[in-house]
Amino acid sequence: MNSENNEFEDKSMPVIFFGHGSPMNSISENVYTKGFNELGAKLPKPKAILAISAHWMTKGSWVTHMDAPKTIHDFYGFPERLFQVQYPAPGSPDLAEKVQELDLESEIKLDDNKWGLDHGTWSVLKHMFPKADVPVIQLSLDLKKPLEYHFELGKKLKELRTQGVLIIGSGNVVHNISQVKWDDNSTPYD
Repeated sequence: MNSENNEFEDKSMPVIFFGHGSPMNSISENVYTKGFNELGAKLPKPKAILAISAHWMTKGSWVTHMDAPKTIHDFYGFPERLFQVQYPAPGSPDLAEKVQELDLESEIKLDDNKWGLDHGTWSVLKHMFPKADVPVIQLSLDLKKPLEYHFELGKKLKELRTQGVLIIGSGNVVHNISQVKWDDNSTPYD
């Protein structure tokens, strides 16, 4: 790896939050997807990815624990070609078990087949790592726990970064796609 072009070499993998935008970004070429592509090219290839998506909220904490997580199309009202998109990244049951071990007191449960990778995860990774050759697991947001719990859990997960695990969060500040006025000229916030 050329160290002149890689500011992340010999360091922990970063934690990155993405405003993933519309699921349509997964089949579009625009400023957002260009940014995802550029970031993926700039990062060293992770050994695995731990994704935390705003689209998987559960009662209790869960982590995907399967060899081949399914691509979840958790949206409606979009063109059929969007529902055909697959992101066949492998899973990592070993990493899921490591996540479980890092937070024994919260009793993170292993999900063997109910979830997979929702669009908050795959719509970004499809551009960052288009070969889908990096193992990906997804950790849910626990609806029963306060913000402080999730903050403390993040501290416990930090050590995974030194083991080559890229940690990503995905969501948006707002989620009102049905109310967006696409033909309006937005005034920048001052």
